[in-house]
Amino acid sequence: MNGLPMADTLQPRDAKDVEAAVQWVLAEGKATEIVGHGSKRVIGRPAQTDLTLDLSALSGITLYEPEELVLSAKAATPLAEIEALVAAKGQQLAFEPMDYATLLGGVAGRGTIGGALAANVSGPRRIKAGAARDHFLGFSAVSGRGETFKSGGRVVKNVTGYDLCKLIAGSWGTLAAMTEVTIKVLPAAETEETLLIRGLEPAQAVEAMTTAMGSACDVSGAAHLPPEVATSIPAVAGAAGGGITALRLEGFSPSVVHRRGVLQGLMKPFGDLATIDASVSRTFWKAVRDVTPFAAGREGMERPLWRISTAPDRGAELGATIAKRDGAKVLYDWAGGLLWLTLAASDDAGAARIGPAVAGAGGHATLIRAPASMRAAIGVFAPQEAGLAALTKRVKESFDPKGVLNPGRMWAGV
Repeated sequence: MNGLPMADTLQPRDAKDVEAAVQWVLAEGKATEIVGHGSKRVIGRPAQTDLTLDLSALSGITLYEPEELVLSAKAATPLAEIEALVAAKGQQLAFEPMDYATLLGGVAGRGTIGGALAANVSGPRRIKAGAARDHFLGFSAVSGRGETFKSGGRVVKNVTGYDLCKLIAGSWGTLAAMTEVTIKVLPAAETEETLLIRGLEPAQAVEAMTTAMGSACDVSGAAHLPPEVATSIPAVAGAAGGGITALRLEGFSPSVVHRRGVLQGLMKPFGDLATIDASVSRTFWKAVRDVTPFAAGREGMERPLWRISTAPDRGAELGATIAKRDGAKVLYDWAGGLLWLTLAASDDAGAARIGPAVAGAGGHATLIRAPASMRAAIGVFAPQEAGLAALTKRVKESFDPKGVLNPGRMWAGV
């Protein structure tokens, strides 16, 4: 990258190149979009930048110590590569990162570890293991000032100074360009089973899931699929005479068998029960994780898709309110605390109705899929109240005073 000539795309080869690239962008008064493999590129407001900083060359696992449950990798290392490596050692990324390819019409398996952390992704196991930020131990990055900095380390109990990992996770590349990250990994379960309850309405399903989560059964996944959603997942389509409420148990085989018996006793009053074994269970939860019933190929990129988080006991009410007025289809995850919701195409993706409904339930809504013109015109991420918005702006100015990194991706002017 000698001399960093003007181009639509800058492609640094290593961390030093990333620093040089950002310094050049600053000197030229430009703004840049940060991209790994682009699997989540269409989430957020459309890029308001002059060029692209392509980090895809920053790939490779730099440290893996299975006995210490620690792994370091360059930021653009594919998640698929990391998951294959740790699986060979009987370990896993416990936050179960989803692959957005199905929803966004991309190529499966192209998501990167840096992108997963920048977006703070997670899957159904979040109710037990937390999100990406809870497994994020350290990183190296280049700020919008063109300065390389590090935070955290390679041990779980490294708490020296500010925990910048929590700040960078979920910042969507607006504060810094990560070059290397360190995460913790955890042992994978020996086996799993999923208990299905058939025919429940959303409110009944949330009651059942709440009961299960409050028990000693150590449930690691709790989701509800109404009939029109359940039939889109082959693993359970045959059991879907009505809605499907699914409860996952993971661990050593004797423990899973024992907990399944206890859970069956708790769930029997709610409805008809069925059990799916490990292989079918894994297929089912992967479909829930990646929200395959709302795949772009099935729904179309024009049909808006929202991701809504709320208190689990408000999920059914919120989903019913929106579905009644807008004919939405809803998939409930996290025991009712996460709603994936798709609507018919409209001028504002349903924002005028969804925003107040979600705010009234104390939740947050993110527009995941919509045409670029719509994402430019309406709020994609949940609006912030004045005090938090002012703090967000100050943080952005601290890391990126000239606004050269992904400006406006989350909120206009930030």
